[in-house]
Amino acid sequence: MEASNFQPKNTGKKQLFDNPVLEKLTRTHISVPLFVFYGISAFLLFRGFVYTELSPFTIIGVFISAILFFTLVEYIMHRHVFHMLPTNKLKKDIAYNFHGVHHEYPKDKSRLVMPPVVSITLAAILFFGIRFVIGDYVYAFLPGFLTGYASYLAVHYIVHAYRPPKNIFKVLWVHHGIHHYKENDRAFGVSSPLWDYIFRTMPRTQ
Repeated sequence: MEASNFQPKNTGKKQLFDNPVLEKLTRTHISVPLFVFYGISAFLLFRGFVYTELSPFTIIGVFISAILFFTLVEYIMHRHVFHMLPTNKLKKDIAYNFHGVHHEYPKDKSRLVMPPVVSITLAAILFFGIRFVIGDYVYAFLPGFLTGYASYLAVHYIVHAYRPPKNIFKVLWVHHGIHHYKENDRAFGVSSPLWDYIFRTMPRTQ
């Protein structure tokens, strides 16, 4: 995994598009996706409990499994998509616009989450795709997946926006800080270092 060619800047912002509408769409307050995705998850879970024949234990089990599955997706996307090798200009532009700009300006709070238009579109596609494959289990799986995603967004925002706490959660600040400021080819897990342990991408230095 290739290291970034720039030093992180702890102040300032980067303009990605000359078009003001497109530029505005790249910036999102953290409260928007949290409200949207926790809300969608609660609604789908309600539908699952009330309008399907799935047992409560099944719904809870699938919900928890989907959260764990999201942490794996988070790791894979961060490592292999957001940090893809820039072997051509297209890959370089994709990697920078989706994630490189965040590494260059890690304290830009308005670019810590995916724009809601993109996220809601992906959630809708996931709903119909997953429902086609597993039927009513979508009412347990997708809420878990979206809850995992929303929780990841919350952790990522808090880690960048606030000082580390003096408790067990400090490990998340340290882990992600190493990824940004020391070893960006390591420590890809944000909401959890679990998959870094499993795939041996834990930081070499602490």
